Amino acid sequence: MRFLSDILPPHWLNQTQMAELSHGLTGVAGEYYAAAELSRRGFIATVTIRNAERIDIMASRPDGKRTLQIQVKTINSPTPKWILTEKNEHHRGPDFFYIMVRLGPIGTRPDFYIVPSEVVAEYVRTSHATWLSRPKKDGSDRKDSSIRNFEDKECRFKEAWEQLDG
Repeated sequence: MRFLSDILPPHWLNQTQMAELSHGLTGVAGEYYAAAELSRRGFIATVTIRNAERIDIMASRPDGKRTLQIQVKTINSPTPKWILTEKNEHHRGPDFFYIMVRLGPIGTRPDFYIVPSEVVAEYVRTSHATWLSRPKKDGSDRKDSSIRNFEDKECRFKEAWEQLDG
């Protein structure tokens, strides 16, 4: 795959600059990048255009033997940490996956993290419980929140597309 950075002179494209996108545009960009990458890997991928609750992409193999529900979470940040909610603790299944997308500088390919929903659900549940059990810097108790986070510090799921083949 060729990118603009491959064909444009360096002075035309500042490769260290991250595009400033709204939250909505960041999410849409991630969904289409994920759908394109799924297509490159032999899936028929359909973006749901926000019409299916918790499902951003339906993907299947051409023979129909494997159909997946995918939720895409996208960040436009150098730190691979995605914000989720309490709902992500409960939505899981063997054919449900998250594709976490980290957009990079303009003209570069995003990073993709392919994570089974069971892994995300367990991670956000346990990491939130750990966070909640620890006092704040001033020693006071934390108040519960519906906000959750997902991180893959060891990059176990970075470019782990094989997970989708079950």
